[in-house]
Amino acid sequence: MADSSLMNYKTPVIVFTSVLLLVILYLSPYNNHNFIINNDLVSSNITSSTNSFTQNQNPQDNGTLSVSSTSTSVNTHIREKLTSSAERIEDDLARARAAIREAAQTRNYTSNKVEDFIPRGPTYRNPYAFHQSYIEMEKTFKIWSYKEGELPLVHNGPHSYLYSIEGHFIDEMDSEKNPFAAQSMDEAHAFFLPFSVTNMVSALYKPPSGAREPYIHVVTDYVGVVSKKYRYWNRSTGGDHFMASCHDWAAAVTSETPNNLFKNVIRVLCNANSSETFQPKRDVSLPEISLVTRTLVTSTQSRGSGSNHSILGFFAGGAHGPIRKMLIEHWKDKDDALQVHEYLPKGTDYGELMAKTKFCLCPSGYEVASPRVVEAIHASCVPVIISDHYVLPFSDVLDWSQFSVQIPMEKIPELKSILLAISDDKFLKLQKRVRQVQRHFTVNRPAKRFDVIHMILHSVWLRRLNFHLPA
Repeated sequence: MADSSLMNYKTPVIVFTSVLLLVILYLSPYNNHNFIINNDLVSSNITSSTNSFTQNQNPQDNGTLSVSSTSTSVNTHIREKLTSSAERIEDDLARARAAIREAAQTRNYTSNKVEDFIPRGPTYRNPYAFHQSYIEMEKTFKIWSYKEGELPLVHNGPHSYLYSIEGHFIDEMDSEKNPFAAQSMDEAHAFFLPFSVTNMVSALYKPPSGAREPYIHVVTDYVGVVSKKYRYWNRSTGGDHFMASCHDWAAAVTSETPNNLFKNVIRVLCNANSSETFQPKRDVSLPEISLVTRTLVTSTQSRGSGSNHSILGFFAGGAHGPIRKMLIEHWKDKDDALQVHEYLPKGTDYGELMAKTKFCLCPSGYEVASPRVVEAIHASCVPVIISDHYVLPFSDVLDWSQFSVQIPMEKIPELKSILLAISDDKFLKLQKRVRQVQRHFTVNRPAKRFDVIHMILHSVWLRRLNFHLPA
């Protein structure tokens, strides 16, 4: 009887200790949770992962996060054990991965505040995973923007016309109002390299065509400065660092550095050509946005779009590159419904024409990206993407097939028949979803939730979740 009583007493202690150890092992940053980025962000049938949060919320609830007292004490104990900044950072990211998995499985979200925007519908590949990932980013993600370097090559960029998103993104990262700014380098989950390739091309001498050595020297020297001065680059070999540029040459400048210096860096690029150096699982596709001088709007953004879409399709632009050349050869000034112009007649309003068009043609030029994609979205015009190897912006979370039409180059002769085959009902659905994603392609300063700058950061955040600092 004494032995039996002793066994009965020990059993719950053993069970409790075992459960506690399992929880600690699960939450440890050394438990290698691989949060894989693919075209579906996270699949809808993702494997269940237990976490320490008690789900106590529906989309209509007030957003209160419930945490059990047991998990709180365990989490406190674990954090006390994490003595280095790297361990603390990896612990933060492991918790975020677990929360995203939970949201994808339960088709719900957990937040400690009332959400002013809830992404839902077929526009999003997995709206629950995306929403929770965004919430976790806001709670957790801290970025250190390096202070080294001088204007105009660093800490500045273009703010108008073709490459304007580059300058505004650099400014936002450097801003004291940036809510993602780390207060110290040790608390940063990612490090921003604030140089501007566009400003390099403008400020430095122009070498012979195709020679990019001066710009390669600048970015190489910048990394040399910060890697010698601080330990963070060497700790990750650049894997938790990122840069941003919209210039056509940025991909080549960073890929042609000595010893492939940027091979691990998250490159945020407009020239997102997967047939060249752009790596979709590591790099981020930056939307090309042409802003009107001294404004934050595109040429189509300030115009209303009513129900009068009398033009089937529209394009105006030079014959830059093989795709545009083929488009102009087949359709230039040949059809009133499918209006393709190399140059608009004098006095014609480009933005007004886009606002009156059902399908705005967005062919690649010399490089894959085109500002017409964002211009079409703000005109409530369905973008027709005519491109090869273009990784579309935010395609980790946005399903572009739900709000655009994608046509390969060889189908250009059939363009009109393809567009006419789209029913009015289908067009209205596409257009409704175009309007739904407008917030994700809007520039705000300071940036706002779910706008283009925060969507770019979310793309960086996803890739940072996939990178683990060496133990």
